[in-house]
Amino acid sequence: MGATPRPGDPVISPALVAEHGLTTEEYDRLVNMLGRTPTFTELGVISALWSEHCSYKHSRPILRTLPTKAPHVLQGPGENAGVISIGDGLAVAFKIESHNHPSAVEPYQGAATGVGGILRDVFTMGARPIALLNSLRFGSLESARVRWLVAGVVKGIGDYGNCVGIPTVAGEVVFDPAYEGNPLVNAMCVGLLREEELIRAKAEGVGNPIIAVGARTGRDGIHGASFASEDLTAESEARRPQVQVGDPFTEKLLLEASLELIKSGHIVAIQDMGAAGLTSSSAEMAERGDVGVTIDTTKVPVREPGMTPYEILLSESQERMLVVAKRGHEDAVRDILEKWDLVAAVIGEVIAEPVYRVTEGDKVVAEFPGSRLVTDCPVYHPEAREGDAVQRQRAVDVHAIPERPEEQDAIWTLEQLLSSPTIASKHWIHRQYDSTVRGHTLVGPGHGDAAVVRIPGTRKAIALKTDCNGRYVHLEPRTGGRIAVAEAARNVACTGARPMAITNCLNFGNPKRPEVFYQFREAVGVMGEDRTA
Repeated sequence: MGATPRPGDPVISPALVAEHGLTTEEYDRLVNMLGRTPTFTELGVISALWSEHCSYKHSRPILRTLPTKAPHVLQGPGENAGVISIGDGLAVAFKIESHNHPSAVEPYQGAATGVGGILRDVFTMGARPIALLNSLRFGSLESARVRWLVAGVVKGIGDYGNCVGIPTVAGEVVFDPAYEGNPLVNAMCVGLLREEELIRAKAEGVGNPIIAVGARTGRDGIHGASFASEDLTAESEARRPQVQVGDPFTEKLLLEASLELIKSGHIVAIQDMGAAGLTSSSAEMAERGDVGVTIDTTKVPVREPGMTPYEILLSESQERMLVVAKRGHEDAVRDILEKWDLVAAVIGEVIAEPVYRVTEGDKVVAEFPGSRLVTDCPVYHPEAREGDAVQRQRAVDVHAIPERPEEQDAIWTLEQLLSSPTIASKHWIHRQYDSTVRGHTLVGPGHGDAAVVRIPGTRKAIALKTDCNGRYVHLEPRTGGRIAVAEAARNVACTGARPMAITNCLNFGNPKRPEVFYQFREAVGVMGEDRTA
């Protein structure tokens, strides 16, 4: 059939391609895949799916070296969250991810929607969230802007988690001038499920309907995935409209509705409309199931009139899920969603033809061959070279630094350490989080080396921790990577628990810079060697 340009869409030009973050080689790859010039909608789709945030095109070869299999691992990388068995038919799902760029320009909503997204990643596996954690990095508190960022991020995390009713049980906070321009906001969620309730985001069953559920689609968050893949600059403030707006009350309804849908037997797959929104969720589910899909954007429930297919596909409006239901069960799915005051609309179906097709009514606005939309993304092997600046820093003889007279006084030195915001009590932060809601927190923030959460109805409990020393990784990435794994494992072990699994959230700079990719390659490589979990 083939897609054709929509009236009013911009003409594809080198400037427009560059604006979408594609290199000349990537654009040529797209043209060769399609056998023609892409439409504006197709360019937007590829811009999102081939961004680093969605495709891992620079990091995938290194990440594949990590150990991901063990007898207790039920689901490793490649799904919304990892899942491990904890015995007696029970399992836990867990995931950590960053929301750094959004939090840098809109700290409250950036952090809040980071929590919302990670919750959805866990409950789409069929797990009920039981705990939230975080890992935060900010510049010096002497800066007014940093204080504004800290206040917004902490409130965003607290408000969202507290409203949904999931305890925030552990985390870490570091203040260092290195993070002055780019704070790191990482959110983690852990959920509980029975092994037989595990569900995967894999589209299958020709003729099965594809249903959009949850909140309506708006214009917020368009091209959020591409934004997250760019360097943060002084001009990034202008990207504020690309930060999503969260609604934790809708999230709570969606959580309950999704878990009920999964248990009902009416659906075969469910996926969060997270980064790249409807585009990534539909394309990735189709690729996993090796099937074709067709989607009609005129059937997607929207918040604003006049939204184009480009906007509908790339919106990252929050609290939305994509469901593949069993054919003939559409009304049952709608009944469940209506019970929770949520919208459910059939927007497409699984098809036998190996294409990914998007229409606006009868008009085809985007069409890609088979699963190549996902699999044809280029994979890069960047140059890796340690930076001269790091070598100079590491070569400094700390013993040659003149000692200040006051440093002779051990009491003065102790006071300096204890007054450091990184070392001092974080009670002023975690007091804003509800760490005891649901009543299963045995050890909460500030009370131990790791959090301990009871598994209700059993004599089991799980220990959880996030940890890393960024300075170590900066100066000596292999040693720093080892220490990060070992420190987290030790903290868990100190509660009496046995470390069983690791999830990571790797916050590195631009992989096209040789000194950055060197740090990434070395740190991740050693995590694969140290099989402590």
